[in-house]
Amino acid sequence: MTVARGAPEGAGRRVGVVVARFHEHVTAKLLEGALGGLRARGVADDAIDIAWVPGAFEIPLVVRRLASTGDYDALICLGAVVRGETAHFDLVAGEAARGIADVSRSTGIPVAFEVLATESLADAEARAGSPHGNRGWDAAEAALEMADLLDRLPGGNRREQREGSTR
Repeated sequence: MTVARGAPEGAGRRVGVVVARFHEHVTAKLLEGALGGLRARGVADDAIDIAWVPGAFEIPLVVRRLASTGDYDALICLGAVVRGETAHFDLVAGEAARGIADVSRSTGIPVAFEVLATESLADAEARAGSPHGNRGWDAAEAALEMADLLDRLPGGNRREQREGSTR
């Protein structure tokens, strides 16, 4: 029996983060959490790229562009969609989730999904830095763990492949 499990190790990793500006007081806290998580696991500041987009709906396009460069070991998507009185919430949250998942599956690059879809702004704020934690930090850990796991599985080490292609 073979068991593979990744560890959230960041040394030598390159990570891209896409953050939605809509509900920026929430998403900025998610970003702070993600950066804290990446730094705590050894990712250097100069190995982190951040792209701000207008809202959650725009995240998949930008994360696909970053993934297509082949420069990243992992990507993190951060946003907040709060339910309102219309179907807009369902459309935006659903399309963001579908688009982000499609990028990960089609490129083979781990993409951590932390686009909050909450019933209220208070729920979103609680997930972006409360005594219970920060989902941005959790996204950073998940992204690094998945990058490490994929390196351990058959099919190669992304970091070695990336470094080999620049030599």
